[in-house]
Amino acid sequence: MKRSILAILILFGSGISLQAQSLYMPRNIQDAYRKGSRSMDGKPGLRYWQNSGRYDIKVNAFPPDRVLRGSEQIVYYNQSPDTLRNIVIRLILNIHRPGANRVGTADSNYLTSGIHIDAYSENGLSKPWKMNNPSSTAQRVSLTKPLLPNDSLQLAFDWHYEISKESNREGMIDSTTYYLAYFYPRVSVYDDYNGWDMLPFTDQQEFYNDFNDYTLTVSVPRNYLVWSTGELQNPKEVLQGAFAEKLNLSMTSDSVFHIVTSQDLAGKNITALQPVNSWVWKAQHVSDMAVGLSDHYVWDASSVVVDESTRRRASIQAAFLDKAIDFHKSVEYAKYALAWYSNNWPGVPYPFPKMTAFQGFADMEYPMMVNDASTGGNLVFARLVQDHEIAHSYFPFYMGINESRYAFMDEGWATALELLIGRSELDASKADNMYKQFRVNDWINDRSSEEDLPIITPANVLNSAAYGNNAYGKPALGYLALRDMLGDELFKKSLHEYMSRWHGKHPIPWDFFHSMSDASGMNLNWFWNNWFFSNNYIDFAIQQVEKTKSGYRVLVQNIGGYVAPFDLVIRYEDSSQDIKHQTPALWRANQQLARIEVLTNKKILSLKIDGGIFMDADESNNSWKP
Repeated sequence: MKRSILAILILFGSGISLQAQSLYMPRNIQDAYRKGSRSMDGKPGLRYWQNSGRYDIKVNAFPPDRVLRGSEQIVYYNQSPDTLRNIVIRLILNIHRPGANRVGTADSNYLTSGIHIDAYSENGLSKPWKMNNPSSTAQRVSLTKPLLPNDSLQLAFDWHYEISKESNREGMIDSTTYYLAYFYPRVSVYDDYNGWDMLPFTDQQEFYNDFNDYTLTVSVPRNYLVWSTGELQNPKEVLQGAFAEKLNLSMTSDSVFHIVTSQDLAGKNITALQPVNSWVWKAQHVSDMAVGLSDHYVWDASSVVVDESTRRRASIQAAFLDKAIDFHKSVEYAKYALAWYSNNWPGVPYPFPKMTAFQGFADMEYPMMVNDASTGGNLVFARLVQDHEIAHSYFPFYMGINESRYAFMDEGWATALELLIGRSELDASKADNMYKQFRVNDWINDRSSEEDLPIITPANVLNSAAYGNNAYGKPALGYLALRDMLGDELFKKSLHEYMSRWHGKHPIPWDFFHSMSDASGMNLNWFWNNWFFSNNYIDFAIQQVEKTKSGYRVLVQNIGGYVAPFDLVIRYEDSSQDIKHQTPALWRANQQLARIEVLTNKKILSLKIDGGIFMDADESNNSWKP
């Protein structure tokens, strides 16, 4: 008893409320809240901070030579309250080295010697570069002079690497088509709850980056086209006049322009005439840069209004093999997606000036770019994949989510948005059926123990199905269940408040949970505990049906534990039917057993629980007949 009283006093003394503590919170996260960098109302704390950088990167790529060389200047700003005596440099491409920490297997086409640092300097002083572990994707470097709070550090790197023959998130698409991602040394994230992010990058997990300003120069041979994150600064210097003009016209038009066709490619007179052209791109306050280049990809472009209040447009572009049937629809599909996301869900104007779809292999998102595989003639699936990757523009790129540890904060949202936009593009029942098969079926019908780990489990310790379902399907259903309970208006209001508070910042799950509770005016901790901190799954059963004076009383047992919505489908003796929708609020008072009163003077012939996309693990007990 004494220890319990002491714990209560400590919580009150630290300013952490008992209500907030009803959600499990790791000790390092508690420390961040105690220090005031985060707040229990879901807002950034009065002492919130984050570091950033300014990057000037130059890359030379001369296919079919697979060796790429680069140099960069970094100004790194320490806005933390801490004096930094070392920094951590991310070298993601070391994932290709033999012996690197990987989840999957790697064949010889994937393996390379990694990234090589040829020169390194700190504040203009050259220093030797020594890797403690050549296969590491994160290298700690001691600073000659400590970096004080509110001070900056200048770093410079020269480096080279061999692009891998096997392309996935990045690599060689074909002998003269490359996709460059994670291709430059970068300063890792230093934050308020972990300090330096030292997690080893694997081939399964995704990314956690600061927001930086970038200038990127990509030098390629004549007749090579380049697409990148950011806005092209010198189109008239790298393109012949007619092509530069078509690109310019596409920026303000609803029409789709074929900037470069297969006939143009055959003429080899698209780019400026010098042997090497240097394409310059700029992007501000983004979390990464990615690049695609080719000498035989066609190029489509258009634009769409993404902010009705200001009439701001975003450019939409696609680069692909002319024979890729689905990519000929890419710009059209992307136009619809950007407008729909901007005006419906999440209902926030697309935040970037551009979106480019590049034909590759990864089905992967980057700021202002997606790298998608061609599906051939399967236009429905091609559109779904592109919709999903574009949805990532909001999660994680609108906010700097730590995907490495909390993948459900971005993949779960992209998966939910994928369904919502799919309902507008397809027949709703067809979209729902595809969603159940693609996102829910493998989880709910797999009884293995790893399927029911809490969603809050850090993604970096998960693997295989446990990672996939915890990152994608399960949290998406959780978000959709909350929407069902709150209703569209309150849910959107609360979601917008969360996104506004954390735009351009680094939210963690507790910031989301607290913000949604605060903005909705409801203590949602019971819901968060049920969906995100439990081992629950979906399994309801009609336990008992009783005749009453005013109708029927239906008792529904929650065997699996998740507080999911469902329809109670009622068929009467006169052949009429009624559907009574039950939101997750049904379970607030008692999460194991719920009572539904059916007020009717008709005789019921049958009852059925229909969860729709919230598929039930055992449907044998979902029906009742007298």
